[in-house]
Amino acid sequence: MKRFAVVWAGQLVSVIGSALTAFVLGVWVYLGTGSVTQFVLIQFCAVVPGILLAPYAGAVADRYDRKKVMLVADSGAGIVTVLLLVAVSADALAVWQIYLAAALTATLNSFHFIAYQALVPALVPPKHLGRVNGLMQLTQGVQIAAPLVAGALLGLVGLRGVLIIDVVSMAFAVTALVLARLPVSSGGGRTGEKEGLGAGLRWLRSAPGLFTLCAVFGVWNFLFAIAGGLVQPLILSFSSPATLGVLMAAGGSGLFVGGLVMGAWGGPKRRVLGIYLGLALGGVFLVLHSLAPSPWLIAVAAPAFLCTLPLMNTCCVTLLQTKVDPAVLGRVLAVVRMLSTAAMPVAFLLIGPLSDGVAEPLMAADGALASSVGALIGTGDGRGIALIFLVVGVLMLALTAYAWSRPRLRAVDDLPDAVAETPERTLQ
Repeated sequence: MKRFAVVWAGQLVSVIGSALTAFVLGVWVYLGTGSVTQFVLIQFCAVVPGILLAPYAGAVADRYDRKKVMLVADSGAGIVTVLLLVAVSADALAVWQIYLAAALTATLNSFHFIAYQALVPALVPPKHLGRVNGLMQLTQGVQIAAPLVAGALLGLVGLRGVLIIDVVSMAFAVTALVLARLPVSSGGGRTGEKEGLGAGLRWLRSAPGLFTLCAVFGVWNFLFAIAGGLVQPLILSFSSPATLGVLMAAGGSGLFVGGLVMGAWGGPKRRVLGIYLGLALGGVFLVLHSLAPSPWLIAVAAPAFLCTLPLMNTCCVTLLQTKVDPAVLGRVLAVVRMLSTAAMPVAFLLIGPLSDGVAEPLMAADGALASSVGALIGTGDGRGIALIFLVVGVLMLALTAYAWSRPRLRAVDDLPDAVAETPERTLQ
């Protein structure tokens, strides 16, 4: 646990720096261009490379020492930030450079993230995996809450100062990783590329319960991406930007608290029950988002919804880490990551047309649903987005019912464990 704590602390500091940079670069692009499309392209560039390259990242994590993979990825991300800092200092920063930096950083983060998750079972005993994975969820809360701090820093030290902070945070993470005495951990395979890329999918298909779990998370991520992409416009339809910042921080607190709870608790003994609970509660809280244009309602519903994420993610990752053969763990994690997030870019592309072209006209004062659904959630600006939240919440509850109806998924905890009772002791 001490070894994990050293690595985790370094990675948490690095994530804070990266989240600050991501926010201020987005602000710089939007203020400089006035284009929502160019702003959204940053998110697109930050998501797609990680999905496409995940299988290769898994193969690398299984073939090479995972600590070294993390070091290379962290160092590479630091170099990308240094190059951005040079461009800012020379007053030569361009929008295309930010797109390229987002894509490169997303690529490196994909290799880092998969190697990190695959390394964890070698650092801590199986009985502590749930708690450790819960602590790893704290980084998501930090990322959501970052805009409040980043906005203040942008006014105090400017874009250049935020980039310097990011470089220092990455140096801290690399130093912590270098100093940590970690097990030499890899799958040990020296297979060809095709076998390496396909081994994760073949293993996953041989465990039907885990494959079904992957499919469920794919649908869940699609629904989450729609809600996540529309929550800010929903809030701005009835509140000020200042209120938006406060509510986003409140949402981040839900993730943070959820991570702390999972870090202390570790989750239920039967992990799949935690997944079912998270799905069901998530659906209920998304429906609550739609019921009234009230900041107070969002202040309760948003943190409550985001608090379910650490529960679900911790239970899912712990199941994979304990049930999957360590020799293919990196590749299986990569396949799960790719399949479960593949539909998210589609969700991002659908958000605009679905909201502006379909939902908002339906929920206008004279819209087709004004006298029916409108009597429940109201009509006018932003109520079309509320309708989407209502539908997404109901679909998430339907997904819960489907997942519960799958006997193999309900029995996934009964699969034989693949991890040893104690982690490896060969340190470096």
